[in-house]
Amino acid sequence: MTVSAYIINDPNVRLWNLTSRIRYERMLSRLGVGNFLNNLSDLPSDHSLLVIRGDFLFDARIFSFLLKQTNVVLEVEVQAGLRPVMAHVDSTLASATCEGMQREHTRDVANLQSVTLQDLSISFSNELRKTDHPYVFPIRENNRVALEEHLFTGSYKGVTDLVTKFLWPVPAKWATRLCAGWGISPNQVTSLSLLLVIAAGVLFAFGQFFWGLVLGWIMTFLDTVDGKLARVTVTSSKWGNIFDHGIDLIHPPLWYLAWGLGLTAFSPFLSWLTLEITFGIILLGYVLGRMVEGIFQWWLGGFVIFCWKPLDSYFRLVTARRNPNLIFLTASLLVGRPDLGLEAVAIWTVGSTLILLGRLLMAGWGKARVGSLTSWLAEIDPVNRNSLAVRMFTNPPVTIK
Repeated sequence: MTVSAYIINDPNVRLWNLTSRIRYERMLSRLGVGNFLNNLSDLPSDHSLLVIRGDFLFDARIFSFLLKQTNVVLEVEVQAGLRPVMAHVDSTLASATCEGMQREHTRDVANLQSVTLQDLSISFSNELRKTDHPYVFPIRENNRVALEEHLFTGSYKGVTDLVTKFLWPVPAKWATRLCAGWGISPNQVTSLSLLLVIAAGVLFAFGQFFWGLVLGWIMTFLDTVDGKLARVTVTSSKWGNIFDHGIDLIHPPLWYLAWGLGLTAFSPFLSWLTLEITFGIILLGYVLGRMVEGIFQWWLGGFVIFCWKPLDSYFRLVTARRNPNLIFLTASLLVGRPDLGLEAVAIWTVGSTLILLGRLLMAGWGKARVGSLTSWLAEIDPVNRNSLAVRMFTNPPVTIK
C-alpha cells in the first residue's frame, strides 16, 4: 500500500536550518514515502496515511517502525500524560486520527492501537557504531539549541579513532553549524577534502612536510564535518557515501608513499628496512587490515569488527588508520626525523594488522562454537553508566523538554 504523509502543528522552528516539514520530507523519502499532503482531503482512498506532529522531533528509527504496520499511534509522555504524536492509519481512519491528534486524544478512535517508546526494541546502530534508545522530543524555540546539540551528538560515531573522538567534536560542531547556515552541502565539503588530499600529497612528495601536514590535518577535520553535516541536515546520499568513503579508502597509502618520496634521507632503527620495504609493509598491512574488517562484517558478525567486544572498541581508538598514523608523522617532524615517522607507521601497521588477524580468528572460532556473534553495544543498557566502556562509547539517555 502506498503511504502518504501529513504534518500537523508545524512549530516554524528551524533545527540546523531545516523546518520540520523539510526534515521529515527528506527522512521519509529514503523510506519510499514521497507524497506529502497539504490538505487531508487530497488523500487517495487506496493510500495509508502517516500523520506526524511537526512540533516533535523524532528519531528516524521510529518512522521505520510505524511504517511496518497500520492503524497504530505512538504516544509519548508529555506533561504527565500520554499524548499521540505520530500515527500510521489506513484512509478510513485518517480524518478521525488527525482530529484526535489535534486535540491530543486518540483513545476514542476505533481500531487504533496505541504504542509507546518502550515497545520499540531497536537501540544498536551499526552505521554509527553505538547504541542508544529511540527518542521523541518536543520542538520549542526555547529548547532549539538543546535539540540541535542532541542531533549533532547523535550524528557522531560512538566507536572511532582518538582524534575524531576527543579532538574534533567541538570545532566540528562549529564548522557544521556554519555550513548548515550558509547552505554548504556535505559533498562540497568532501570535494574540498579531495583537493586537500591531493595538495597534501604533492607537498609530502616535495619534502614540504610541515605544510603537507597542515593541509592533511585540515582534511581529516573536514572528513569529520561532512558526515555530521549530512546527518544533521538529512542530506546523506549514496553518491556522497561512495565519494567520501572512496577518498578515505584510497588516499592514506598514497600519502605514505608521497612522504617516502619526499625524504632526503632514510636511516631507520631497523637497519634492514629500505624505503621500498617500508612502503611495501605499510601497503600490505593496510590492505590486509581492510580485508579483515570486511570479512568480519560481511561473513562473521554483520557489524564492524570494532563493535564486537569492548576491547575492539578501545583498539579502534589507535588502530593503524590515517589519524593515528598522522600523529606518528607529526611527532617525527617535530623531532626533525620524518624518516622515523614512516618507520613508526610501518611497525604499527604490522602490529595492528596482527591484532586484527588474531581477532578475526577468534571471531571465526566463536561463531563456529555458538552460531552467531553479537556486538557488545547491542547487549548493554546505556542507562547503566558504571562501565568505562559504556561511558566512553555510548551517549547517556537525554531528556529534553
